[in-house]
Amino acid sequence: MISIIGTFIGGLGLFLLAVSMITDGLKLAAGDALKDLLASSTRTRLRGLASGVLVTGIVQSSSAVTVATIGFVNAGLLTLSQSLGVVYGANVGTTVTGWIVAAAGFSFHVDAVALPLIGFGMFARILRPATRIGAIGEALAGFGLFFIGVEVLKTAFESFSANVDVAGFATQGGLGLVLYVVLGFLMTVVTQSSSAAIAITLTAASGGVLGINAAAAMVIGANIGTTSTAAFAVVGATANARRVAAAHVAFNLLTGAVAIGLLPLLLWIVRETSEVLGLEDLPAVTLALFHTVFNVLGVALMWPLTGPLSTWLSGRFSTESERLGRPEFLDHNALATPGPALEALRLELGRVLGLSRQAVEASLSREVSAAGLPTARLAAIEALIDAIEGFVTRLELERLPPAHRGTLPIVLRVTGYLEDTVGLVRDMERHRADIQSIVALRPTTDVITAFEAAIVEQLEQCDPERSDFTVADVESGYEMLRRQWHQLKDELLLKAAGRQLPIARLNSATEGLREYLKMAEQLTKASVRLRALSLSEDPDKTSDTTQVEEESAPAT
Repeated sequence: MISIIGTFIGGLGLFLLAVSMITDGLKLAAGDALKDLLASSTRTRLRGLASGVLVTGIVQSSSAVTVATIGFVNAGLLTLSQSLGVVYGANVGTTVTGWIVAAAGFSFHVDAVALPLIGFGMFARILRPATRIGAIGEALAGFGLFFIGVEVLKTAFESFSANVDVAGFATQGGLGLVLYVVLGFLMTVVTQSSSAAIAITLTAASGGVLGINAAAAMVIGANIGTTSTAAFAVVGATANARRVAAAHVAFNLLTGAVAIGLLPLLLWIVRETSEVLGLEDLPAVTLALFHTVFNVLGVALMWPLTGPLSTWLSGRFSTESERLGRPEFLDHNALATPGPALEALRLELGRVLGLSRQAVEASLSREVSAAGLPTARLAAIEALIDAIEGFVTRLELERLPPAHRGTLPIVLRVTGYLEDTVGLVRDMERHRADIQSIVALRPTTDVITAFEAAIVEQLEQCDPERSDFTVADVESGYEMLRRQWHQLKDELLLKAAGRQLPIARLNSATEGLREYLKMAEQLTKASVRLRALSLSEDPDKTSDTTQVEEESAPAT
């Protein structure tokens, strides 16, 4: 028995090593071709399904294809709906492993093919490392090890069947099938390879250890087990990554549940299909066909549900950035009527201005570990600016009344100010530590703190919805802030000259403090311009009256 266990473990190890070599070798050999195929061949769900099948069949790893798909969704190259087609295709493509085991593992002498593949493959790998030829050699050696691993597993199970009365402890009935499903699931979780679990199942069935019903249940469990890889991969990942993983889980769970419920019918269909196709009546062939049939059935079941599933998933796993980045006032129905469209733009811009003010205030926080840069808020601001600019593009200028023709340029100027503010906040990361080190020195603590408090006070004034908001007050507040900045700069330079401050850190700290002034300047401009967008005012009348508009923060 110890010998049988050792043979089994060795065969499994060879198989896992082989799958890893095949996947890595083929991915390296293909270079960016497989990525390009996924990115360019998914314009429709049907093409996404086909590319998912093809790429997974080539690299022998549905997990690799799923991870790549997640990356494309995050990069905006694929929509969530398009990615679902690839996920479905990856599940169908992973059935290729079973066919390789069935066709190659039991139909010819392994030594005649496997050993030459390993030899030629490793020679290519050694002679041409870090090249496409070397990568192909690694994949060929992997296929050779694949066949040997299958043969070793087959030997282990045949020995086990010959020495142990398997029928004596095999569980029968519905509970038995459920237990075999769980066993297949656990094998995939442990090995992190459904290919390994399915190869074990097929060789066990061919060795007489498992009956067809039990082996089919284990294949279903192994198929469901692939969801564990996706679940592990998205821990701490983005919302889009979690949505794609959730779609993968939904597909496999639904497919598995239907396959278990229809197991006798599916096995009958498989036997009839085998006869029609003239396939050999071998357990491995039957199970490989069964694996393919129930995954194709899963695609047929999920296909009409993809639209609703995509919509449902879009509302789940939302991040703070996504929640804040959804427009609240931009409705495509408003595009047909200029008045509501302009009001929607004004309201959405006011919301983005408020988020921008909050982002600047958060970046002023001394609690770097707790607050840090408000990255989620910044991403939301950028998403909202894109939405506003897209809304402006769809709004026909010709349909606007002459009195409001100057509104859209003002909108775009405001979004430009807000974009500049976001860039300045992101740039503060390289100055924060130096500012804090200067603030920590007693000679400068009070003056810098007073300047930062004045920045916050100016930001609070930059709210055009305030009842006491006036352009004159906001502009005069900014002018006072500029004068305070000059005084602060002079005092810092004076203390540096007196060797009370380290000059090496002073330059970066001064630049960072000046950028806070520029943030206040941009938000002052934005608030004044946004005030002009009120429907009760004439936008042309106030569009060029501000003094702040043509000024920029002074250089240090």
